[in-house]
Amino acid sequence: MTKKRILVVGNGMVGHHFVEQFSASNAAANYDIRVFGEEPLLAYDRVHLSEYFAQATHADLALGTLEWYAEQGIALHLNEPVVTINRADKTVTTPLDSYEYDVLVLATGSYPFVPPIAGNDQPHCLVYRTLADLDQIRASAEGAKTGVVVGGGLLGLEAANALKSLGLSAHVVEFAPRLMPVQLDAEGGALLRSNIEHLGVQVHTEKATSEIVSGDDARLRMNFSDGSHLETDLIVFSAGIRPQDTLARECGLEVGERGGIVINDFCETSDPAIFAIGECALWDNKVFGLVAPGYTMARTLSSVLNGDQSVSFQGADMSTKLKLLGVDVGSIGDAHGQTPGCRNIRFQDEAAGIYRRLVISDDRKTVLGAILVGDNGPYDTLLQYALNGIALPDAPETLILPESQGGAPALGPDALPATASICSCHNVTKGDICCAIDAGASDLAAVKGATKASTGCGGCTALLKSVVDNELEKRGMEVSKDLCEHFPYTRQELFHLVKVNDIHTFRALLRQHGVGHGGCDICKPAVANILASCWNEHILATDHVALQDTNDTFMANMQKNGTYSVVPRVPGGEITPDKLIVLGEVAKKYDLYTKITGGQRIDLFGATLSELPLIWEELIAAGFETGHAYGKSLRTVKSCVGSTWCRYGVQDSVGMAILLEDRYKGLRSPHKLKMGVSGCTRECAEAQSKDIGVIATEKGWNLYVCGNGGMRPRHADLFATDLSDEELIRAIDRVLMFYVRTADRLQRTSVWLDNLEGGLAYLKDVVLNDSLGIGAELEQHMAHVVGTYQCEWKTAIEDPEKRKRFREFVNVPSQKDPVQQWTTERDQRRPLLATDAM
Repeated sequence: MTKKRILVVGNGMVGHHFVEQFSASNAAANYDIRVFGEEPLLAYDRVHLSEYFAQATHADLALGTLEWYAEQGIALHLNEPVVTINRADKTVTTPLDSYEYDVLVLATGSYPFVPPIAGNDQPHCLVYRTLADLDQIRASAEGAKTGVVVGGGLLGLEAANALKSLGLSAHVVEFAPRLMPVQLDAEGGALLRSNIEHLGVQVHTEKATSEIVSGDDARLRMNFSDGSHLETDLIVFSAGIRPQDTLARECGLEVGERGGIVINDFCETSDPAIFAIGECALWDNKVFGLVAPGYTMARTLSSVLNGDQSVSFQGADMSTKLKLLGVDVGSIGDAHGQTPGCRNIRFQDEAAGIYRRLVISDDRKTVLGAILVGDNGPYDTLLQYALNGIALPDAPETLILPESQGGAPALGPDALPATASICSCHNVTKGDICCAIDAGASDLAAVKGATKASTGCGGCTALLKSVVDNELEKRGMEVSKDLCEHFPYTRQELFHLVKVNDIHTFRALLRQHGVGHGGCDICKPAVANILASCWNEHILATDHVALQDTNDTFMANMQKNGTYSVVPRVPGGEITPDKLIVLGEVAKKYDLYTKITGGQRIDLFGATLSELPLIWEELIAAGFETGHAYGKSLRTVKSCVGSTWCRYGVQDSVGMAILLEDRYKGLRSPHKLKMGVSGCTRECAEAQSKDIGVIATEKGWNLYVCGNGGMRPRHADLFATDLSDEELIRAIDRVLMFYVRTADRLQRTSVWLDNLEGGLAYLKDVVLNDSLGIGAELEQHMAHVVGTYQCEWKTAIEDPEKRKRFREFVNVPSQKDPVQQWTTERDQRRPLLATDAM
């Protein structure tokens, strides 16, 4: 029997997904399949394109292999674009040959829209779409200082992040009055802009570029219609996409008035032998610019070609959950509240940089849409309410309130119906997951392999894990403790792998012991923390930068108005008058708000990004070091004055506090660490509320472990009594290093101890009796941390490449950030708040 010929034009994400689906179907045996790709590279993941600038390669991003295509008997023609379609003869022509077809699938995708601006074709005017485009951007960035992205949508902000990662001062120019106008309302757009500008990306809205000419102080100059201008070294156009429908137009297929190959519910074009899927297709006068609808079209077409007419394409949910330049953004359903009679509930926390809008039906029973900026925590719950018509609670506002303010807990897996969509990219429901588990999938990886869930954009990872864990527990099966989808290990196991195999980079760990590429918001900071704990390398080392959050990246804590606080270390709370004077002089010079903290340090608020290295230089010259207030590390060792001054003191608590702080100041740990040393049992240093607490006795020191203050205070446990200085240090070395090695990510010492099998008695046995025989190893590891300590501020200001990260205004380095607004209160400068205008 002669096989039919199916030709697929386009080897992008959607084209590849169709080939995957169809080749696994029954009908595939009746077809010879050919795939044509315009690029020389095999299909790759465009959703994670920006990771190419973080040392990812095409191999990391590739969706398949040449071997797989060969095994399936698929003829793959890379770097061979189809240039014409002859519908009468049912042939396509490439620069190399002509090929006959019985079924033709157009998966040609889209192309980046470049606004018709005079001068847009000059050198260093680029687009952001393919790996080749990214190579051009990287080359153009060599020797450049400033880069501009034209377009403030999803891809535009991703491109701005790419420019920033290349060390450029990044600008975004948007024609609309706000960023992401399709997904966000005015309030959400304003907060996103504020958050992004505070990260060092300058935003220019309501700007129409009239022409691009040569610049005076940079390569190019953008002249705007309002008379203003902006100079830059390169321009990246990311102002939207247009369907790649040229082949369809030229062969006479029906196309939409504004582009797109018209298809019906079965992805069939105006020619019954030709189908279209993905961003080139126009369904119900809509072009879908996300990967999930394209995947749905691919699955629909595969079913249609298998003779299943019960499956049809009925549109797609366009909800999105993203992290743009480190800022969470979520948009669900009718985010703009266009439904007649709908009601809106809003929550905004300026201090935390969070905005949430919930759109509900007039009867207050159904979620219609939502907007989230700054924190996507409620996203999965709100999406399930919207997609599944789950009845709202009596107080729907609790869905967007923080738990500390009466917010409702996240929707549990048991509340979801079997039809609940868990992964929209691959159309995986809760019922599909349950079926996969019942069929033998016994962990998250197996479920993903069986269903493809979470292998698209990855936005459903947390929800998928929650559902899988819940269903496994209900069946009495063991629940995986994997860190995330990329690493089938716990944090403790990853720590062991890094240490034993001498692994120093995230990429090496992922390549040797992980799956997928790029990592996620769970594993990146966790691995960064492990690497720092093991090797104590600088957090701005080239391989570590992309793993850090904002505070670690800039070695300072970002405040609500986008400025930073500077907290120098004051060991044990002891400080000389000369150093106090320096702090005062620096605060006056840079007009910094000054406050003594609860940890006996002095916090300087209001520094701009570009001021940080200047402030550090003056502090370091006076003998100060970084206080690590930005990191998961030792913060402070609080002390009383002890036996030196106090008539009740029995030991030198200040001296011991300084000794401990100087010893452990470089240690990176799963969570922040605080210590206290009291000179007697009156406990003025509150040592028993600390992770490590030391209280003087007549015979030495009592050691307390695993306490904490905060929202859930826990009294520390008495661990050992009457220790000498040497015994105390040895015990603390072992406790801390055992914690660093065995705790879960972001786990405080108190929670770690509560979850430690055997509890306090077991920990005592390990540390005091060396029951595991690892005491010397723990001490040796701590000695390495102590011996390799470096002041991260000092290293950064002495390295020109690291120092570049603290530029805000490249052309005018001394310029103050115009976004900041200030007022005076109690003789000090503070940020101007919205409530000040009330």
